[in-house]
Amino acid sequence: MTAALENSRIKHPCFNSSVKGLYGRVHLPVAPACNISCNFCDRRYDCVNESRPGVTSVVMSPHQAVDYVNQVRSRHSNITVAGIAGPGDPFANPDKTMSTLRLLHRAHPDLLLCISSNGLAIGPYIDELAELNVSHLTITVCAVDPAIGARIYSRVQDGDTILTGESGAALLLSRQLEAITAIKKHGMTIKVNCILIPGINDHHVERVAQRMQSLGVDLFNCMPLYPAKNSVFGSLPQPDKKSVERVRQKAESYLPQMRHCRRCRADAVGLLGESHTAASLGCMAEDRLSEQHSGGAAERPYVAVASEEGFLINQHLGEAASLSIWERRNGDYVEVEKRAAPQPGSGARRWREMAEVLADCRAVLVSGVGEKPAKILATAGIETIEAEGLIAEGLAAVYQGKTGHHHQTTQAHMQPR
Repeated sequence: MTAALENSRIKHPCFNSSVKGLYGRVHLPVAPACNISCNFCDRRYDCVNESRPGVTSVVMSPHQAVDYVNQVRSRHSNITVAGIAGPGDPFANPDKTMSTLRLLHRAHPDLLLCISSNGLAIGPYIDELAELNVSHLTITVCAVDPAIGARIYSRVQDGDTILTGESGAALLLSRQLEAITAIKKHGMTIKVNCILIPGINDHHVERVAQRMQSLGVDLFNCMPLYPAKNSVFGSLPQPDKKSVERVRQKAESYLPQMRHCRRCRADAVGLLGESHTAASLGCMAEDRLSEQHSGGAAERPYVAVASEEGFLINQHLGEAASLSIWERRNGDYVEVEKRAAPQPGSGARRWREMAEVLADCRAVLVSGVGEKPAKILATAGIETIEAEGLIAEGLAAVYQGKTGHHHQTTQAHMQPR
């Protein structure tokens, strides 16, 4: 963590109440899916009259999110934080989340990056979050006893496995504890949100705070239940201020308390307490945030390759279960990572999801591709190049601008067959 970034931490209004009227944040709703079902949650998207987590008027793509941040910062010089808090969970949508963070890290290196998650699936991404200078994270932990957690979470989905009852709550808790431990090892600042639910965990919050203190958590946010009418807990009473304060005082024996939370929407922007959203600012007009935004080379530094063994371009895009991601560094070509391709069987949706997976790639090298996926990827600004031969030769042609138009049938050195 750089000294400049360390000093800038004071400019996060959620973590520092003394600057809540000075600095603002922008929430980027790029993550619509969720991997758990909370009995207090009602994720209704297009609801302009509700201000609470899980609500947004729009879901953005990673490139739309960056365009949006560009616009917001051109209007509001006091925006210091960009956060991803849903409307689902960022790591039930890891490709969209990580693509957004990578783009923001390059386009706005001075901006504090923030994530809010349930903690179930964040673990594999913590190392890269640290590399991207994500400085603030929030994990929602409502119970440290699976018997109580089972009353709060009706379903926990780990990949293709769905768990319910105490087994689901126990898995979620174990992942949360592992994640918090790993996050603190990287020196990142972490806040724990705990929803205070009358008759469910109101007697248990102090114990949650105590356990979080043992893990090195920096800040604790005891949030009173918002009885969303379409949720399982919709008929429960909202805790009154005195009840909430009593619980906070007990929890404060272990951790500093956040008392200025405004239960922000997933598309909130501005100072805490302001009701601005992407829609209310007029930033989501089609001519302002086009789905066809292609991004420049600086925004798309990578090239994807469909390869069976990582040496040759030798897979059809439709048959590739994963794609290797390459970058040019100091004149050399370096494989950055492998990314899973969307599962087949969903038609055009699969290729739109592929476009999101490859949102930071300028091109994809394949041995073959159909017309429909090539067109969908081209609309998203990703050049699809049919080639065969060495990966290194194909990459050289892409980065030297010798590829021509998308879906052009070529050899690795980019000459027609």
